[in-house]
Amino acid sequence: MNPLLLPFSAGFRFGVALRHTAYKRGWFKTRRLARPVVSVGNLTAGGTGKTPLVACVANLLLRQGWKPSILTRGYGRSSKAEMIVVAPGAGRRPNAQEIGDEPALLARMLPEVPLVACADRFRGGQAAEERFQVDAHILDDGFQHLALARDVNVVALDATQTISDWQLLPAGHQREPLSALRRAQIVVITRTDSADPQSLEKMVLKVNPSAKVFRSRTVLIRWTDVWSGEAISIEDIHAQKVAAYCGIGNPRAFFADLRRWGFSLVAEDAFPDHHVYTGEEIQQLVAGARKKGAAALLTTQKDAVKFSRDWTPQLPILACEIETQILAAGEFERSLLNYLDKAHS
Repeated sequence: MNPLLLPFSAGFRFGVALRHTAYKRGWFKTRRLARPVVSVGNLTAGGTGKTPLVACVANLLLRQGWKPSILTRGYGRSSKAEMIVVAPGAGRRPNAQEIGDEPALLARMLPEVPLVACADRFRGGQAAEERFQVDAHILDDGFQHLALARDVNVVALDATQTISDWQLLPAGHQREPLSALRRAQIVVITRTDSADPQSLEKMVLKVNPSAKVFRSRTVLIRWTDVWSGEAISIEDIHAQKVAAYCGIGNPRAFFADLRRWGFSLVAEDAFPDHHVYTGEEIQQLVAGARKKGAAALLTTQKDAVKFSRDWTPQLPILACEIETQILAAGEFERSLLNYLDKAHS
């Protein structure tokens, strides 16, 4: 936190409160789609493991026979199109720069789920209902998107990050004060395999005693060569020196996960969240990794979707494929489906 920016955070807090009042009193309109909506979001400006949680919720709904869509703004996308619709299809690989890195990643992870990128999530949801006959929507990064009504708010909080009413932007990393958690029906505390979540659980329940609070952990599934797409055995690189880079909201968590999984890191390079890499930057990373004796360069799936096939690095670059594993998964599933069943009936 930067104490010098606290006066600006006070102004930010006032703006947040005024916006909520405008929606509560009907000055700003909240619209409701024909199908139920699950919002998956966070209290902070990224870095909580929200995207893997979106995939977790989508897979849960698919297993239960639902036909969900994903509605996203498409943060950082270069395309000026008002709406981008990504139809279901095996092997789909939308351009990450055009649609945004997180939507591109979700499209690859969930090929059977239609995805709509549109600033107006209501219009995006209408398009998904009309074109694909979906029966539910997952609102990606939707906790602060009050223009669209939702039937359940799922909020991700990172056990490794501190939250408090002193952490509001721009002094800290929070989009809203702690009181915003009163809108959450379900809270998932992520990365509980890296930090004790008890104090965070107590804080959540103090603000919102009726919230269902769950713990989750990050599980390493496999490594994939970003150039060839070939799956790489974890054992093939476990005993070797490696370097790592990423451009995500919480880079320290990624590097900590790698060390916790037993990898020997000789270099760690962090870039701003949603960073768009150039071929020159990749070559510099490769050169630095080779100089330190690394056998491979490791990165995240979110970074890997921005890798160009025109680049031919002289060192394997491997993407870390992970998934969010909810502890007490059965109870989480029942809680989530209960809200959807009520909305669907």
